[in-house]
Amino acid sequence: MKRLITILAIAFSGTLWAVPKVESLGDLRELEARVKSVVETRTDCTVSLVAPELGASGSGVIVSADGLILTAAHVVEGSRELTVIFPNGSQAKAMVLGANYNRDAAMVKLIGEGPWPFAEVGDSSALEVGDFVVAMGHPKGYDPTRRPPVRFGRIMTKGDLEFLTTDCTLIGGDSGGPLFDLDGRVIGIHSHIAPDRQVNNHAGVTGFKSSWKKILAGKAWGKLGANGRDPNRPVLGLLLESEEGGMRVKEAREGSPAFSAGIRTGDLVVEVANLEISDPDRLGNIFADYQAGEKVSVMIYRNEKEEPKTVTLGSLGEISKTYRR
Repeated sequence: MKRLITILAIAFSGTLWAVPKVESLGDLRELEARVKSVVETRTDCTVSLVAPELGASGSGVIVSADGLILTAAHVVEGSRELTVIFPNGSQAKAMVLGANYNRDAAMVKLIGEGPWPFAEVGDSSALEVGDFVVAMGHPKGYDPTRRPPVRFGRIMTKGDLEFLTTDCTLIGGDSGGPLFDLDGRVIGIHSHIAPDRQVNNHAGVTGFKSSWKKILAGKAWGKLGANGRDPNRPVLGLLLESEEGGMRVKEAREGSPAFSAGIRTGDLVVEVANLEISDPDRLGNIFADYQAGEKVSVMIYRNEKEEPKTVTLGSLGEISKTYRR
């Protein structure tokens, strides 16, 4: 019995230590049944997206009966309309809505009456390293000779901007396709595919949710692979230092957005956009959903009292000029 369990565990994930929650043959059978259920119920909503004018294709997943599709921002870049190909070969047109390029997150809407097959959206923040997942998509584009291939794996890491990595093997054409939990809920969208195909990145749906309304409304912003030097990155215009309870303002230079909003050197910033902050990474994660010129609420602590402020965000490029003077 132990030998059989070991063989089955290796067949599923490569090593026995990767499946700590599987302790018996019955557990393995239950795991197999759950994966099979995901495949049977979620294949029809895993679609291929084709941009005829660009000659490129990717994948997506329908998440509502009226035809809302989640995909990767780099899949829709440069396109206004896409051809959606279903696993059974039928086709429909869809319009590109908006995209948050910082998170590689985009939405597309099917044109025509539903209801369309769809999958429920889950919560990627609730995942833990080692959790089992199922990846689907259309590698190398739609292929009428097969259904969307299924890849089974686990969560390897949880990173910045709500990105996840898994050991599910993906290739070109899978980008934008869904990552499911074992209940068949969408918890990620395939983003960057590693050259060795061993560890792959997925945009967690929690990141989608943080800017859901803006993407749905057709807004597009950010930059793929954005980093701290992106001149268009939104900023408060402060020099901050982490400390217990928030981030201390080391300098608020006159002319910066934060200074104009009444924030001064020595203030303790405790919340931004109604979210507690304690380090630059947290702040960067919040601003991934904003553009320069948008207003954001900031709560500061001064003279043992909380004071709310509203800051119109500036761009890193413009603020850098202020701090070079």
